[in-house]
Amino acid sequence: MMSHTMRTLTLAAALLVSGAAAPPAAAETYPVRPVRIIVPYGPGGIADVVLRMVAQKLSEKFGQQFVIENRPGAAGIVGIQAVVTSAPDGYTLAMIGGGLTSAKSLFKTLPYDLEKDLAPISSTAYYSLVVATKQGSPYKTVRDVAAAAKANPGKLNFGTISPGSTQHLSAELFKSMSGIVVTMIPYKTTPELVTAVIRGDIDVAFDYQPGFEGGLSDGKITAIATTGSVRSLSLPEVPTVQEGGLSGYDVTSWNGLAAPARTPPEILALLNQGVNEALMDPGIKAASAKFGLEARGSTREEMRVRVRDDVAKWAKVIAEAGIERK
Repeated sequence: MMSHTMRTLTLAAALLVSGAAAPPAAAETYPVRPVRIIVPYGPGGIADVVLRMVAQKLSEKFGQQFVIENRPGAAGIVGIQAVVTSAPDGYTLAMIGGGLTSAKSLFKTLPYDLEKDLAPISSTAYYSLVVATKQGSPYKTVRDVAAAAKANPGKLNFGTISPGSTQHLSAELFKSMSGIVVTMIPYKTTPELVTAVIRGDIDVAFDYQPGFEGGLSDGKITAIATTGSVRSLSLPEVPTVQEGGLSGYDVTSWNGLAAPARTPPEILALLNQGVNEALMDPGIKAASAKFGLEARGSTREEMRVRVRDDVAKWAKVIAEAGIERK
């Protein structure tokens, strides 16, 4: 367990880097009790992979347990609301991610403002989606898909899960940027989507790699592209959508940590330092890569800008797609 003196020295170093003023006494001893990290989704999802490893590293560093608490509901709104209404003392944190940045344009009202009511700490992981077809499909590349859709407007169909999800919005962005007309088919769950791809019920599917993993491994599903600006660490042989000819297309999802607004900046600086140190661990990087995740931290400002930019990006996609607010 880290001594009081060592915690104070570590905090001082973090403050020298961040340029913050000397911390109050309460921040010098942080944390003195367990810290909750609320994940606004159910357990076992892609959001948990890196975060649980980071939480373990933070527990070791600070000598207090950083406990993951899954609190799903209303597309993540329930969990985030619990964090923004908690005390801004560093003992209740939130996992946030790209999926939450579209909510402002998908819902008529929200009980919080993602940009104003949460203070960013650091990103934890970045990951792209996979554009997939069934084995033996005539659509081998992004160019094949675009050409077929332009030759037969409305004939091709794209499958995703949950209208308004990142998967759905990534397909809408593909459609918009390539200037094609296709039929969007929503599925309730990823397993239903995967079954539809294998059966040939849909021509092209958009989802995260773990969902397609079984079909990719046994050859029943083919990955024709990934959606990030660079190739996936776990699918290096698969070109990006940009490489396939759709210049400027980039859907890179991410996860990160945030705290309630008005959390003392010296506590945020200390947490940022701890998260970034944890993400340098080779074991975390290797384990994350197996799931197509790039374990990587950020500065607090970089994360703030990412949230701002994603809110604006998805607002435009949602408006162009004509998706009505709930």
